[in-house]
Amino acid sequence: MGNVSVYLNFRRNTEEAFNFYKSVFKTEFIGGIARMGDVPMQEGQTPIADADKNLVMHVALPLLGDFVLMGTDAPESMGFTVVEGNNVHINLLPDTRAEAERIFTALGEEGTIDMPLQDMFWGDYFGSLTDKFGIHWMVNCSEKK
Repeated sequence: MGNVSVYLNFRRNTEEAFNFYKSVFKTEFIGGIARMGDVPMQEGQTPIADADKNLVMHVALPLLGDFVLMGTDAPESMGFTVVEGNNVHINLLPDTRAEAERIFTALGEEGTIDMPLQDMFWGDYFGSLTDKFGIHWMVNCSEKK
């Protein structure tokens, strides 16, 4: 069966962000962290600048269930322009209110709470926030009090 993941692009702090997410979700990277300097040179390819060789080429981290968050550094030196925006939210569906509160509190450290966790009209326990890296999260738990 297929699955879905979210891929995030960062300016130059993917490793910092993913180490933070790793501490929140208490999971391990799938296959470690691949670096830009690990990429074999192809004929005609512009060499990777020394300053970019330690940047993250790819990292994958399981969050809840079989959902995997992936990321990369996307530096301007390689032709990328990263724009932080509000067009992507990662929606988490923890099994318990306690886990919802733990994740929400941890992700909210140094971030901005957009809507505190609360019982909502649709019957779930819901909150939203923007973490310290500018990533938007929604936490939605259907466990009742």
